[in-house]
Amino acid sequence: MAVPKKKTSKSKRDSRKAVWKRKAAVEAQKALSLGKSVLSGRSNSFVYPQDDEDEDEE
Repeated sequence: MAVPKKKTSKSKRDSRKAVWKRKAAVEAQKALSLGKSVLSGRSNSFVYPQDDEDEDEE
């Protein structure tokens, strides 16, 4: 027979949500940092084609 689950406390719920948001904020900061380093030309760890855009337009 099915039994209802126990209710999760508000503090546990809020704690989980805070962890999720903190992880998302860290990943967003990493993405922004990578984008800035790629645009500045100082990136050594991120490889992408640079000259292909000029050839595609012709």
